[in-house]
Parts: sequence; C-alpha cells; structure tokens
Amino acid sequence: IGHCQAHESIIQANEKGKINIKKIDDNTAEGVEIILHLEAKTSLDKTIDALYAFTDCQTQYSPNCCVIDNNKPVFVTVSEVLRRSADNTVGLLRKELDIERHELSEQLLFASLEKIFIEERIYKDPEFENAKSEDIALKHIDKRIEPYKKDFVRTVTRDDLRKLLDIRMARILKFNTDKAEANIAAIRGAIEEVDYKLDNIIEHSIKWFEYLKKTYGKNYQRQTEIRSFENIEATKVVEANEKLYVSRKEGFVGTNLKKEEDIEFVQNCSDIDDVIVFFKDGKYKVVKISEKQFVGKDIEYVAVYKRNDQRTIFNAIYRDGKNGVYYIKRFFVSGVIRDKEY
Repeated sequence: IGHCQAHESIIQANEKGKINIKKIDDNTAEGVEIILHLEAKTSLDKTIDALYAFTDCQTQYSPNCCVIDNNKPVFVTVSEVLRRSADNTVGLLRKELDIERHELSEQLLFASLEKIFIEERIYKDPEFENAKSEDIALKHIDKRIEPYKKDFVRTVTRDDLRKLLDIRMARILKFNTDKAEANIAAIRGAIEEVDYKLDNIIEHSIKWFEYLKKTYGKNYQRQTEIRSFENIEATKVVEANEKLYVSRKEGFVGTNLKKEEDIEFVQNCSDIDDVIVFFKDGKYKVVKISEKQFVGKDIEYVAVYKRNDQRTIFNAIYRDGKNGVYYIKRFFVSGVIRDKEY
C-alpha cells in the first residue's frame, strides 16, 4: 500500500482512540519511514498489534486467478493451477519415456538382427549371394531368422530386413560377438530402467523437479517470504480509552451514565468491548458495550467480558430451596451469544 494511505489510517485510528500515539513523524524519502512517538507507559508490543488490527499497515487481498482453459477464461485457485501444471509435467515426462522406450526397442531389434545376420553368416549363403533381386535376398533373410522371431520385441518388417543389406563388409569384419552381446545387454538394461520410471512416474517426476531446483534454483531465488502470522484480536490490542459505569438500582450499564443516580465506576474499556452482567437470581448475559443500555435490575456483578477466556473463574453460591443446603459452583464463561440470558 502507499505510505500516504498507511499514514492517514494511523492518524484516523489515533483520533478514534484505537491506538495511543503522541506524535507522528513522516520521514519517507526513497523508502517508507513513519516514526510513531508513543504516550508514556504505552505498551510497544500492544501498539504494534493494534497497528495491524486497526490501520492499513496490514491489508488482506483475495486475488482471483484467471487462466485460459479450452479457449475460455476460468477462475481457479492457485492450488488448482499448480495441480494442473504438475499433471501436465507428469504427462510430458511420460511421453518422453514412451519415446525413449520406443527408440531403445528399435535399437534392440536391429542389434539382435545384426548379430544373427553376421554370426549365422547369412551374408555368405549361396541363396543370398546369388540372389538376382532384392526381394529374393530379403525372403532368404526372413526365412533364416524365422527361428529367432519369437524373441524379438516386435514383428520384423521389410524395412528392418533392408537395413541388413546396408551393412558394410568392413563392419562385418570388425564384428565382435562379446561386444555385441554387451551392447544388447546394455540396451535391455536401459529399457528396464525406462519401464521402472513409467511404473513409478510420480517418483520420477519428483526427481525431475528436484533436478530442476538443484540445477537452476540458484538463478531464481524466492522473492517472497514464508511466515506465519498470529491472529490478532482487536479487543485485546485496542486502547482502553473509555470508562465503564453501572447503575445497579436502575439496571443500566454503559460509558455515559454520569447523569444517572447511584452509578459506580467499573473499569476502563474500549468501544468494541463486551460486558458480562450477573444478576442476583443467578442469571447472566453478555451485551455489547454502548453509552447507555438497560440490562435488567438487581445487578450483582458487571465487568468487561473477554471471549474464550478460561482463566477468569466465577464462583456462584446458591441454595436448594428456602431451607435446602447451599452449593458452590466454580466455572468460566468461554463462549456465549450476545443478549441471550443464561
């Protein structure tokens, strides 16, 4: 927020008595600097909490996240955007693995065909050497590899066989069975690794994100700060700049009973506090503080009420009928409905 907005909100809160400030110095230049001089004996921590509660020093925003989905604008949560983005990444990684597996399978097929073609010396068969056309040569190769087809990763096509015709004699002469088997084993191992990643695609995706963070994270430092904020209750930090009075005889409570007879000062309060009132018959109620409010006669006890306060213990003594025994009850009033009699 602009510093002018913050400055004005602080002045307004001070004028309304929400905070207790003696003087404000605005030294804002390149950066915002507003100095608050507190009244004597004013709590610093309480004032800081009050600034967050009653001024624009803390402002809540609820931004709407709009994305284009299927060529239409859609309002979604940030969590939904992250979920869709993560799902999209998982899908892309799965496609990459499918492509990689297909390429490895093709390599495995050709490596196996090449090994059989050379080890079985198919290229030396008279039927192959004396073939008068490419079709006859390919049919001979297909016939010779028939016993091995059950072990191939897929059906052998004409194009696969034609690749064997492109093998140069220099490669055949340098062919090493051990190296060929090691190469085939390595390809099979790579396929198994890809299959594992496909079966555990979420784990693989997490490792991918970790790799991105490790590789590029230092260049994209976080620009925001993760912090947890305590909930600040306004009634606990507002300045108690009013005085609460009670007229037990007339049954009134409020901050402006000075003209009433038989008034008593109860305690300091603020204009957003609640008041709890106990009556002589044992009933009680909680009302919002005001200048003057009739709550009922025969008031026994009145005080500022702190909601969810379990430390303040009330003691009530009552009798079972006119001649019965006396009982005492200790209790706290942690949550009630305003203006409802209990």
